Amino acid sequence: MAAAPGAADNDVTSSNKRSGRPWWPRVKRIGTWVFFGLVAWLIVEQARGIDWDDVLGAFSKLPATTLALAATLVAASFVLYSTFDLLGRRMTGHPLGAGTVMGVTFVSYAFNLNLGSLVGGVAFRYRLYSRLGLDNPTITRVLGFSMLTNWFGYLVVAGAAFCFWPLELPANWKIDNGGLRVLGAVLLVLAAGYLALCALVSDKTWHIRGHAFQPPPLRMALLQMLMSCTNWCLMGGVVWLLLQRTVPYPEVVAVLLVGAVAGVITHVPAGLGVLEAVFVALLLHRLPQGQILAALIGYRVLYYLLPLAIATVSYLVMEVRARRLAASHA
Repeated sequence: MAAAPGAADNDVTSSNKRSGRPWWPRVKRIGTWVFFGLVAWLIVEQARGIDWDDVLGAFSKLPATTLALAATLVAASFVLYSTFDLLGRRMTGHPLGAGTVMGVTFVSYAFNLNLGSLVGGVAFRYRLYSRLGLDNPTITRVLGFSMLTNWFGYLVVAGAAFCFWPLELPANWKIDNGGLRVLGAVLLVLAAGYLALCALVSDKTWHIRGHAFQPPPLRMALLQMLMSCTNWCLMGGVVWLLLQRTVPYPEVVAVLLVGAVAGVITHVPAGLGVLEAVFVALLLHRLPQGQILAALIGYRVLYYLLPLAIATVSYLVMEVRARRLAASHA
């Protein structure tokens, strides 16, 4: 049976105490805070070199229609992503209703974007789904299938973008357009391999570190690809609109995909500062820095902060309902 995140931490702590290392959890916590402190310092140092008057001036010039269209794409993206866990419901057969599942997915996604996958994508799903009556193995399968759906679409979109619409990379980067095309081809091969796996052995189950994995049928895998690719393209469309369509859409999507992976690798919540650094590095030869940062400010407000505000209220409502339900059954 899969353990919830908190249980895993307790097991690690108990193991450290038995092995004579009671200090290790404290060292890890201190190291984490030091890391985030360094990240915050780097962000502040970078921010001090930005002409914020230019940024705010460029942001104020964004047309209201552009902001409205971008907000529409944001709403479409969140609605679409909220259906990812419905695929997991189909795979596991759990009894929760579609509206409930989409609500949990929306809240988890919003917190995931702003606070990182461990807090949002994992911890919130375990807490909310467990309060709704799902056991840990079922939650793990739903969570894993949703994450698989998201990154499967990433492989396809990034592979196509890097392979067929390579970026104009800065001269000092260690990879050139040729290398980017090779990377794109590798990603597409990985995506094709997943589809082949689903087509040939969807009736087999593998056990990986105590977790069972069974590939979905090919039809389900194709639906995963369609949903996730569409979502990544919607996200790219938001930034493209906020850049006022001054950069080709495929190039904007490619830069966003590079920024998404950079944010995951650095483990910085919301990719704060990372996404901006990637966009400035890759698009500064095309656009003024102020215009790039203004578009990304709009993107963060529309795609991160507003959904987080809605998700916070939704989460509190879910908690109140869960407590009332528990009290009524007591």
